[in-house]
Amino acid sequence: MSPTRVVTPRDRRAALAIAFVADAVQLAVLPLFGLGWIAPTSDALDVLVAFLLIRRLGWHVAFLPSFVVEILPIVDLFPTWTAAAWFVGRQRAAAEIREVSGESV
Repeated sequence: MSPTRVVTPRDRRAALAIAFVADAVQLAVLPLFGLGWIAPTSDALDVLVAFLLIRRLGWHVAFLPSFVVEILPIVDLFPTWTAAAWFVGRQRAAAEIREVSGESV
């Protein structure tokens, strides 16, 4: 399965930075998100991050569990956006290397 567009190293770095910043913001303001009154802002941030990661890396099924986990309270302490961006970036890079070298999976 090849990505629909070429994902450059710059795209992978930008996606990882976006994911890292989102996870850091959510951890930094965790007490506010935990109170519930600002939780919708956290959910909006998750929607925005999902959109930006898909724009940078293309659609990947790994973004789905990350989104679901980020919506759940307390479980979202794990930096799922960073993990998903790293995983998808590695998958895209490996796929591009296989395409260039002519190997099949």
